Amino acid sequence: MSSTSNFLFLFLVTIFLLSQVSSFEDAIEAQAHQPQVVKGPNRRLSSVDCGGLCAVRCGKHSRPNVCTRACGTCCQRCNCVPPGTHGNREMCGTCYTDMLTHGNRFKCP
Repeated sequence: MSSTSNFLFLFLVTIFLLSQVSSFEDAIEAQAHQPQVVKGPNRRLSSVDCGGLCAVRCGKHSRPNVCTRACGTCCQRCNCVPPGTHGNREMCGTCYTDMLTHGNRFKCP
C-alpha cells in the first residue's frame, strides 16, 4: 500500500512541476511578443522584450550592468537575444555575431 501511495505522490508532483515549467515558458513567450519603444535617434518598434531577455542573458555575468547595456544595444539593433546565459550567439545571425566595439572586441554578450 505504501509503494502505491509513494508512486501516486511522485506522479502528482511530476505533473505539478511540468505544469509550472509550461506556464513559465508561456509567460516568457508572451513577453517576447510585446513591442517595445526604442529610445534614441533610430526610434522604431522592437518585436522582442529586450529588457527582460537581456536581464536573463546577463543574470550570471560577472559585470551584469555592462553586459545588460551591451545586450540591450545588440537586441535593439538586431531584434534578437540568444537563449541561455552564455554562448549560442550564432542563433541571432550575423548582425549579432559581427557587431564589434571600438576596441575590435565582440560587442554582443
